[in-house]
Amino acid sequence: MTRLHWAIRMLPALALILFLAAPANAQEQVPRVTIVATGGTIAGTSETRTSFQSYRAGQLPIEEMLADLQPEIGEVADVSTVQFDNRGSGGYEVADYYDLTFAVEEALETADAVVVTVGTTTMEEFAYWLDLTVQSPKPVVLTGAMRPWTVIGTDAHANLFNAITLAASGRTTCFGTVILMNDEIHAAKEAWKSDDYRMNTFISRLQGTLGYVDERDVRVFRAPPRIQRCDDPAQWRTPFDLSRVAKEELPRAEIVVGYQGAGPEAITAFHEAGVEGIVLAGGSPYFREAREAAEADGVIFRTQSRFRSGRDNLMPQKTRLLLLLSLAFTDDPDQVDEWFALYGAPEFDLADPPLTSNP
Repeated sequence: MTRLHWAIRMLPALALILFLAAPANAQEQVPRVTIVATGGTIAGTSETRTSFQSYRAGQLPIEEMLADLQPEIGEVADVSTVQFDNRGSGGYEVADYYDLTFAVEEALETADAVVVTVGTTTMEEFAYWLDLTVQSPKPVVLTGAMRPWTVIGTDAHANLFNAITLAASGRTTCFGTVILMNDEIHAAKEAWKSDDYRMNTFISRLQGTLGYVDERDVRVFRAPPRIQRCDDPAQWRTPFDLSRVAKEELPRAEIVVGYQGAGPEAITAFHEAGVEGIVLAGGSPYFREAREAAEADGVIFRTQSRFRSGRDNLMPQKTRLLLLLSLAFTDDPDQVDEWFALYGAPEFDLADPPLTSNP
């Protein structure tokens, strides 16, 4: 038998040996998901196993948390981690948000999706900021917890597992940023925290949830309107590409809450401090002169309903972020109005809805 004939006869056996020797993930590829961890209750440690509200947020490293989900999570995704920081969500500033956008986009260069762990106190703002600034259509899923990682009955483990499951599924491609809490999927623009203690705290008051994650079954019932531009990346992306503006150039935007008898001093103080945009959350007749003086110097105002419901469900905190980003890219009030119509109150174009490639 010649060497050539021997080699041909041995090919099936060699192929079997190579297959068996290959790592499992080479035999059955799973999606690549990167967790960008910022801390919060989900990374918290409790005083005792029943200290449901007595704990320190942002203590556990994400690598340790991920290890607790093995080996099951390895069947869902090939997960890597980035420890962006480890603190409560209330300890972050707009400059940190700026850096977080780049951390997420860098992760998306190699990952199929990103999960961001965040404290729930300002999760709504984290989500909306990333929704407006991340330029990749790949899934970005935020999650957190109402109980720390170390207590009995914590929601932290399930929320992180389900967030990775949702991200790995690809079902929210072109949705923008979404929140996964308590098995529920919420759009970044619509979600808000309704309770300080309950695990079903996040709701989407006017529009409702996007869907659910039940075990490993991802169920999606509706999508944010931006999905209709999925096949046109230039139209899908927002104009708020942070690579075009330096962090130091981000303007200040503030919120003034109106109430019975509210005085004009807050508006005057913000005006004198050089604030470029002010959100009026509820009006007051005593604001008029202070507002006119500020507008004469170029300060741009947006009026919003007070607290959490807001016009088109855009609460004052999110209105502020959209105003801040708008002012970072234009000083034209008409352009600001146009962006608020597009991104503050998006709608489906039912007259001629374009097709999308979303799974």
